Formats: sequence, structure tokens, C-alpha cells
Amino acid sequence: MLTILLVIPILLALAIAVAPARLAKPIASFGSLAFFVMTMIAGFGFDWARSADFQLAQSVAITDGLTMSLAVDSVSMLLILLTGILAPLCVFGSFASIKTRPKTYYAWLIALQAPIIGAFAARDIVTFYVAFEFTLAPLFVLIMLFGSTNRRKAAIKFFLYTFVGSLMTLVGLLYVMWFNATQMPAGAFEGAGEWSFMIATLQHASVQMSGSQQAWVMLALMAGFAVKTPMFPVHTWLPLAHTEAPTAGSVVLAGVLLKLGTYGLYRFVLPFVPDAVMEYAHLVAVLAIIGIVYAGLICWVQRDVKKLIAYSSVSHLGFCVLALFALNEVGQAGSVLYMINHGLSTGALFFCIGFMYDRLHTRSMDELGGLAKSMPIWAFFMVFFTMASVGLPGLNGFVSEIMCVMAAFQSGATWGVGGTAGPLGPWYAVIAGTGMIVAAIYLLYMVGSVVFGPSKSPHDHHHGAHDEGDLPKDLTAREVTILATLAFLCIWLGLYPKPVLRALEGPAAANVALIDQARAQRALAEVPALVPARESVVVIEESRP
Repeated sequence: MLTILLVIPILLALAIAVAPARLAKPIASFGSLAFFVMTMIAGFGFDWARSADFQLAQSVAITDGLTMSLAVDSVSMLLILLTGILAPLCVFGSFASIKTRPKTYYAWLIALQAPIIGAFAARDIVTFYVAFEFTLAPLFVLIMLFGSTNRRKAAIKFFLYTFVGSLMTLVGLLYVMWFNATQMPAGAFEGAGEWSFMIATLQHASVQMSGSQQAWVMLALMAGFAVKTPMFPVHTWLPLAHTEAPTAGSVVLAGVLLKLGTYGLYRFVLPFVPDAVMEYAHLVAVLAIIGIVYAGLICWVQRDVKKLIAYSSVSHLGFCVLALFALNEVGQAGSVLYMINHGLSTGALFFCIGFMYDRLHTRSMDELGGLAKSMPIWAFFMVFFTMASVGLPGLNGFVSEIMCVMAAFQSGATWGVGGTAGPLGPWYAVIAGTGMIVAAIYLLYMVGSVVFGPSKSPHDHHHGAHDEGDLPKDLTAREVTILATLAFLCIWLGLYPKPVLRALEGPAAANVALIDQARAQRALAEVPALVPARESVVVIEESRP
């Protein structure tokens, strides 16, 4: 099944490339629906009662000694399901905005799904890294050819930042492979003492490294995953890429591509270098909090609606990183749930802005106002998804955001309340919580300026120079269907997140157990140094006749 999910987008992209241009849209539409159905079938075939186990395992021999290994636990499966849901919505959401080069556009948009699935399902380093890197090419083309006026700069900056960062991650992974092959005794565990690409094998080896070795490997891994997330201060490529990308490109970028960064932190950084994570978690948490508050303040002064939502992603994903490095089960589960919820609500906001831009050809809040009067259906969805992004109780953003903040609060809590053994504490949660207040301010201000208030039109500023095209003033049935689908998921995960949270319990506990085991081993290693004199006395006494 996982191999099929990899092959379908590639075959569809090739079919679009060789078919006549008039067939590009139908092939992409039916193909993306077929891809969605296959992800649902994979989800039904997954045993959610064994959520921490890697299932649906497949191995495909590429060459002698090189095998593509695929398997998923519940975290990977949920992110694959999110990818499957967004794929047809992105295709249908592009019908009105893509007028030229449809073959190129839909072929690359569909092809992008293959490396995303490969990265989430990979169980060997080669498959993961190749898939991780191949996500760059389709999005680079989509931004470069179908973006806005500053698309060239955005595409180049996106490629350079993410490519250079991922090269550093490759160096870290290669070092772990070298350590396993040359420093581990054969037979210590499966694959020890040999050159292995398997993630499970390398994880066993990496935890045996010294603290300084783990620190350098952590730095290398963070270089790529922090850029992809993106974390402060390597976030500057994202707002430009989001703003200049076509609507579907922004939705895919916010929905799943950014999650490759947080997924990398979850899958590689935490289990590979637990000693270094314990040592430097507070530093990563500080950077995450700076991103939360700093990006929120930038959003406060933005006048471009799309750029505002782009910067909000930096702030929101800071909560994901903060929760991961709280190193407790609440944080692990809350972070993954936030990844899913952010993909739904922020992706939907990019759809809303894209549909508005198709009609009014502007994203400036100085030129927009009172759109609820002329576009009431659009206004309803815009307010709805803004509330989901703010974290209104009853919608999806509330549960995951509260879990992330509570995870930081409970991590090593010192205010006389029950906490978990972790490196953070209440002050981290309090400062991060101010980001929630700032988010409410700038998002509600944006809604008040664009949706409500005095009516303004771009015609007032450009004297009728804009052509509104052949679209009706308000949303079409196609656009309503796209947004209603995402709205249903936001309500469901807001009112009844229990099935997803239960599915995340096993992987969250497994990740925390690795950290706890590393902490216990480090404590045992320090014990002999504390009592050397007493041990020597015992030896002398036992040697007397």
C-alpha cells in the first residue's frame, strides 16, 4: 500500500505531462481523488490499537545492499492522511487561478505528493533523505513559474535556505552511520558494526555516543529541520515563499511541507541524541518562544493579509517545537496534534485569501474592507478559520495549543504543582502564552479590517483598472465544498479529538521512554564518581583474612 501511494503521484504526473493540455485538469482531479482514496484505505488497514508499532512494512530492493524500506506508526499515518486530504482540495482550489501552462502546474503539484509520502513513511536514511530533498524541486517550480511579482527571489531563497540546511543534516546522519560501522561492536544489536541505512539501527547506535558527539550531531540535524520548520532565526525564507507562491503552493507548504521539519525533530533529533536534547532543550525552547512572540509582533504590523498568515505559521509552529522539547507525553502528543490542526486551519486561511485575490486582485488591508456585505459566504469561512487559528474553544486549534502550553508548564514544574521530569517549567509556558494573546489581537484585527468595517474596494485606489474576471462575487459551489470539508474537520477535532489523541499515546510514550532511559543511564554513569573513597574502603576490608 505504501509503495502504491508513492507510485500513484509519479504516474499521474507523467500522464499529465504527455497528455494534451485540455486533459491536465481532469487527470489531476480524478488522480488526486484516487490518491485520497488510497490514503484512506491505508488508514483503514492500519491497526490503531498498536499505534506505536511500525506497520504496513514493505521493502523494495534498489541495488545490492540498498533497500527502500517503508513502514508507518500512527504519527506517520496521520500525516499521510492529512496529505491525502489536502491533495484533491489543492487541485480543485486551483481551477480559477491557473490560466496558463496547466500541464506544468498540475504535473508538479501532483508529483509533490510522492516525496512527501516517502519522507513520512521512510524507515531507512536513504529513502528519507532523497524524499526530503525532492520536495524542493516541485515547490521551486510552482513558485518560480506561477507565483506573484517577486516569485523569482522567493523561489531562490526558499531553495537555498532549505537545501543548505538539509546538507548539514546529511552530514549528521552520515556521522551516525560511520559511528555505527566503526565504533559499535558487531552483535551488540541488529546491524551493529556494519554500514547500515536503517533508522532503527542508527538510533540504537547514536544513543551510545558521548555527550559531545551527540551535541554536534544534534546541531547538524537541527540545521536542516529548524530551517524546514521554520524556527527563529532561520525563518526568513518562509514569509516570502508563502506570499509569492500560488494558493495551492501555500496550502501544501503550510499543510504538510513545514511538518517535515517538526516531524524530523520528532523522529530523529529526540530519539537519536537524547543526552544532547536534555542538555540543550532549554536553548531550543527559548528560540521557539522568541519565534512565537517575535513573529506575532511582526504580524501585528503587516498590511498584506497573506504575509500576515505566513508569519503566523512561524509563531504557531513555535508551539510545536516548544512542546516537543518539554520532553513529556503531553508535549509529544500535543505537538503532533498541532501539526495536523495547523495544516487544516492555516491551509484553509490560505484558500480563503486565494479565493479573495482571484476576485479583487489585491491582498492589501489598505484596499480592503467590509467584504462581509458583498461576500457573506466567504466572510463566514474567513471568520470561522480565523477563530480556529486563534484557538477558540470548540474548534481544533484550542485543544492542541493548550496541550503544548501545558506540556511546557508541567516540564520540571517548580510552582508547587505536579510536574514531569523535564528541562522547562512554568515560566516558559507563561511567556509562550503571551503569543496566544498577540495572535488573537492580530488575527481579530485582520478580520475586523477586511471582513467588517467600512466598505472599501481596490477600485477606489486604482480607478477601475482591475478586471475581476468571470468569477461571481461570492464563493462558488466548488470553493464552498473545499472550505466546508476543512471546516468539518476543524469542528470534529475541536469537539472530539479523543481518537487522534488515543492514537498518539503509544508513540508519545515511546519517545519519552527513550529520553527517560538516557537520563537514567547518565545518572548511573555519574554515581561512581561521587563515592570513590567508600568503594576503596570496601575493597580493602574484603581483602583482609
